[in-house]
Amino acid sequence: MNKYEMMFIVKATMESDEVKKTAATIKNVVNDLKGKVADMKELGEKKLAYPIKKEINGYYFVMQFNASKEAERELNRKASLDENILRHLIVRLDEE
Repeated sequence: MNKYEMMFIVKATMESDEVKKTAATIKNVVNDLKGKVADMKELGEKKLAYPIKKEINGYYFVMQFNASKEAERELNRKASLDENILRHLIVRLDEE
C-alpha cells in the first residue's frame, strides 16, 4: 500500500450538512476500496484564487490515506465525477 495525500475543494454554496456529507463520501470511497484514512482535516471556507464553475468560495479538505494504486485511480475517477467537488489533487507521499 502506498501513502497518498488528497486535497479537495467542495462548493461553498451548499448547506454545511451537505458539505460534510460530500467529505464523508470521499472518505467512504477509500474505506470501500480497502484503503485506510490516516487523517482528515477540514481547513474551512476560503476565497478561491479565481472563479471555478461560477463559484468564488470553497470548503477545503486535506486527507491522508493508505491505498493501492488501483484504489487511488478509482478515487480520482469518483472525485472527478462528483459535481459538488470543484477541484481535487492526489499526491503520492514519499516513504520516510
